[in-house]
Amino acid sequence: MEIVYVYTKKRSEFGRQCNFSDRPAELHVDILPDTSLAANFTVRDPCNVTVQCAKEMSEHEVNTERFESESRGVNHVEGGWPKDLNPEDMEATIRYRKKVEKDEHYQNTIMQIAGLMEHCSHLTVMIESRYNRSCDCYAYLLVKQCMTTLLFNPLSAYWDTRKGSQPVEMSTIEHSHRDPVYKVIWLQSKTGTDIFSASTDGQVLWWDIRKMSEPTERLILDPSKKGNLDNALGAVSLEFETTMPTKFMVGTEQGLVVSCNRKAKTPAEKIVCTYSGHHGPIYALQRNPLFPKNFLTVADWTARIWSEDIKESSIMWTKYHMAHLLDGCWSPVRPSVFFTVKMDGTLDVWDILFKQNDPTLSLKVCDEALYSIRVQDNGRFLGCSSQLGTTTLMEISAGLCTLQKNEKALVSEMFERETKREKILEARHREMRLKERSRSEQSREDEGKEADGEESAAELVARAEREFFDIMEAEKKKEEKERDTVKDVLLLE
Repeated sequence: MEIVYVYTKKRSEFGRQCNFSDRPAELHVDILPDTSLAANFTVRDPCNVTVQCAKEMSEHEVNTERFESESRGVNHVEGGWPKDLNPEDMEATIRYRKKVEKDEHYQNTIMQIAGLMEHCSHLTVMIESRYNRSCDCYAYLLVKQCMTTLLFNPLSAYWDTRKGSQPVEMSTIEHSHRDPVYKVIWLQSKTGTDIFSASTDGQVLWWDIRKMSEPTERLILDPSKKGNLDNALGAVSLEFETTMPTKFMVGTEQGLVVSCNRKAKTPAEKIVCTYSGHHGPIYALQRNPLFPKNFLTVADWTARIWSEDIKESSIMWTKYHMAHLLDGCWSPVRPSVFFTVKMDGTLDVWDILFKQNDPTLSLKVCDEALYSIRVQDNGRFLGCSSQLGTTTLMEISAGLCTLQKNEKALVSEMFERETKREKILEARHREMRLKERSRSEQSREDEGKEADGEESAAELVARAEREFFDIMEAEKKKEEKERDTVKDVLLLE
């Protein structure tokens, strides 16, 4: 039995009762600003303010009238009081409340509410747009060290903030990457615990977060397919499409896109092919959400659209910009729209159905470099982060986030046309290379024949010299013989 203390106080001891009435506003004091006081303060720029943007949720209690239970002929109405319970009896009220809290329906309800509140508390940053369309929302993210990648698993939260600020489990140093990990992707599996990571050390590692002592699988990005880590290409971006569970693509520091097949029998067969066309690291790599055979890459000063069937060249590309491109992504709603961010703080919106040479919209977001960009699933809101850690949230106009009439058919026709054109050009280039090779081989054969001709002439000269010296020797012997004959005749005389 709990001991309950009840404190009471007379109404007369509360003080004089307040009486309120409506009357016009009155000005009592008007203090003008003193500009000389500004020297005593320091301007905070930027001003970092922590804001909790979760929905307001609270527990509500409703007590039904006593006559409801009596009229229905029951002792208890859900959400109300038993008719034999006096609400003013504190001890009985506490006992009844404990009884209700043990009820299974009540516990399930509380667990649902607690789960929602707990889920909200685990998110580091949660932004819900409730602002005017003409306004921008700025959120400031502060980190102690450079965080290269962070991904949230919708099935289970592995980094559990309920257990402290440290991760639940970490991979061991001897079996981890040797360079920074620039991309991590969750894989669809029955357990929801499978991920794979890519690093500039030239490795792609698969993990099961239930056992992080060592990776479950390993791939070395050696283009020679010999598994030599010294010749491996450094990975800076990954692409995995759930509709193609065995395929994935890797963007490298050297400007190559490596297409891989995870289910290949041997490590050499896992590297299917490569796509070349960039002059620097590929910072963004993403398949078109509606046409997965076509993918977008962002690197150096251009963004390029590729087809899986064309490996030697992209089918479409932007002009060369004055500033480096650092990230990009497709619109999840419109297959013809993609976004890029640049080092000069500019956001470019491209609509290839509208025009291909220039962006449809260019917006100067900030003065520092923009390093990352993400689009909401419905394509309405867009966030981009700068070098200083400032995240800017923007609302996209309805024309850029609403699927247009016949857009899918037009984009499909454009991709097919450009792919066919590149195939024709590729065949033409292959034919020209074959002709050039044949011409070079013919020239080498001619040079060989000329070399053979020079050797025959040398042989002829050597034979002529031998014949000449043989004749000279024969003449010399003949002269000596005639001289000996003359001497013999003179002696006889």
